[in-house]
Amino acid sequence: METPVNTRPLERLPKTHLHLHFTGSMRHSTLVELARERGVHLPQALVEEWPPKLRATDERGWFRFQRLYDIARSVLKTSDDLYRLVLEAAEDERAAGSGWLEIQVDPSGYASRFDGLTSTLELMLDAARVAERETGVGVGLVVAANRTKHPMDAKALARLAAQYAGRGVVGFGLNNDERRGRALEFEGAFRIARRAGLLSVPHGGELSGARSVRECLDTLDADRVGHGVRAVEDPYLIERIATQEVTLEVCPSSNVSLGVVEDVAHIPLRRLFSAGAPIALGTDDPLLFGPRLVEQYAIAREVFGFSDPELAELARMSVRGSAAPDSLKKELLAGVDAWLAVPPPSV
Repeated sequence: METPVNTRPLERLPKTHLHLHFTGSMRHSTLVELARERGVHLPQALVEEWPPKLRATDERGWFRFQRLYDIARSVLKTSDDLYRLVLEAAEDERAAGSGWLEIQVDPSGYASRFDGLTSTLELMLDAARVAERETGVGVGLVVAANRTKHPMDAKALARLAAQYAGRGVVGFGLNNDERRGRALEFEGAFRIARRAGLLSVPHGGELSGARSVRECLDTLDADRVGHGVRAVEDPYLIERIATQEVTLEVCPSSNVSLGVVEDVAHIPLRRLFSAGAPIALGTDDPLLFGPRLVEQYAIAREVFGFSDPELAELARMSVRGSAAPDSLKKELLAGVDAWLAVPPPSV
């Protein structure tokens, strides 16, 4: 589908970013630089062949994706590295017009380097506060459990996240390969997080079908679902998502890279939007997939023919589904209206 000739600049559209993983937010140039300084050998897929060709629809493909992610994480060896990562992520959000970022992390993946879970999370929270001051972009942390690990590990993370509710931690998530750990196994951890007032934001409906999304709603009382695109396999589920206003964090570039769909045009973005499902566009792991936030909005415009009023509504949905303070939500929503009120530039 052709891009409309007269369109408003997407980087000036106020929005939020609700689906971004910690290591996956790293700039590729930063990865290469830190690897050189730390003596970490990067495979060709993370250097000359970047972004790597990925496909995670089978066990071997997911293993390769996870291996590349772990190699990238290994370059983050000092506290300065973490501060740099979060600051650069916030800078990238500011350039994309995003006023609020929720960055998802499993602190147990870094705990051995930074004196345990608590000190690791506190370090990341301080990095978020510094990034906020430097960029003006609000940053909230989502503590995420790994569904391939034991549910008791998830409970430990939920208790940790609950201690910092209202102090920078805004939600509790569940990530990794959903085929290897069903949502219902982690109900206890999410109950702890919900009691602390944290948003429930598990992944679902990416590599597994509609049942995965349904379990997130039924068992984990999800406020948002990471990805969720395969909910379209059940029309009644889509109606429920729209009625309950559960935001789907749709990540077009990620879905293509991991083989969820063969082509970006096959992502059910228009179907979900037309059915009334709240949608927040995200990038997932731009370090491995390439495109960042503005490019996801460009996909909505260029591939699915979203008009500027529809793009504005996507931005509003991202704001409403966020954990941003009410005052910031009001400011961003007013900014969306202002963006739409200005006529598009003449060509």
